[in-house]
Amino acid sequence: MSIIIMHDCIKNKNIVLGVCGGIAAYKSVELLRLLKKYGANVRVIMTQSAREFVGQLTFEALSGQPVCTSIFEENDYVSIRHIDWAREADAVVIAPATANITGKLANGIADDMLSTFMLAVKSPVIFCPSMNANMYESKAVQRNLETLRADGYFIMEPGTGKLACGTAGPGRLPEPADIFDRILSSLMPKDLKGKRVLVTAGPTMELIDPVRFISNPSSGKMGYSIARAAEHRGGKVVLITGPVNLSDPLNVNMIYVRTAKEMASAVFKHMKRSDIIIKAAAVSDYRPVRSSKQKIKKKKDEIVLALQKNQDILKELGRKKGNRILAGFAAETENLEKNARKKLAEKNLDIIAGNIVGSPSSGFGTDTNKVTLFYRDGSKESLPKMEKDALAHILLDRIVEGMVSHLD
Repeated sequence: MSIIIMHDCIKNKNIVLGVCGGIAAYKSVELLRLLKKYGANVRVIMTQSAREFVGQLTFEALSGQPVCTSIFEENDYVSIRHIDWAREADAVVIAPATANITGKLANGIADDMLSTFMLAVKSPVIFCPSMNANMYESKAVQRNLETLRADGYFIMEPGTGKLACGTAGPGRLPEPADIFDRILSSLMPKDLKGKRVLVTAGPTMELIDPVRFISNPSSGKMGYSIARAAEHRGGKVVLITGPVNLSDPLNVNMIYVRTAKEMASAVFKHMKRSDIIIKAAAVSDYRPVRSSKQKIKKKKDEIVLALQKNQDILKELGRKKGNRILAGFAAETENLEKNARKKLAEKNLDIIAGNIVGSPSSGFGTDTNKVTLFYRDGSKESLPKMEKDALAHILLDRIVEGMVSHLD
């Protein structure tokens, strides 16, 4: 999956990375790179067996700090301060987590540096099992994982596939980017906990014939960033998406559609169970009156394509919104404020994010956006160009602030 940074929540945070002995330990190096790249302070604890797979100096060079490997270190800085590490940690991740460390932590055993350190940890723990498939599926390991879940650990499900031992099944260490995503989630405030968030994203496609269609350049990046941000903040998220080339956000209920009709059907099915609806999809306004079942051949110099209007999903949502928060987007080529305010009023929105498309740094297909937020009370907020993931959080900030004001 792609790396999404939310509000710099990782910057200057103290993260402890525990590395156990397994072939997947090499992936922990990449995870460390990601953490350092985005500004985290990382301390590494390696088990003795982990040192057989990856050199200690590798982690020291990348982290810029001594690596802790034993309770009885000659380096007093490490041996004396490991309890301080537990107190100062904002999050802890164990990757890979072997059957051995799983059993130790589930049963309160502290016989090496990592297990001793973990008994003192109060911060969120992301635990990433990686082992032989038969070991992972054994009753003992599953029982121990359930104990750790009950103790508050976040257990990442391992990937499935061919393993280094030659067997196939569950047991592969999740990709570093996915582990990183869960670390981000652990650091985010959960101000949307208990809220059901419905997000739409991407384009729709209206078939002319089996090989041609009407669509638009929407990449879906904005909607996906919003869905991911809402999930990080504790929301229960449904993402209804048209055809895009993006990785699914973790822990989000995905619904895949193609046409405007299919998107409308999915939206209206889920709206009643939603507290917040954010409509970021670029839905086709029109569809062909007739769609040919066979490919249309080039027999004429000109053909006339008759179009009919699709249902205005956002307007219908506004009509039925009730007490829900409803936000939309206005991608314009001119008269941004006039057009955005008109859409805000006509569709009964609480917030609309308006932007001028066509710029290399704003709009369809870009990683950044420059928008102005227009509010129901007539106010507006012009934002500088920023990453779409950062914009997603600002939009959610304003929604949360609006919800609090409504309660007041």
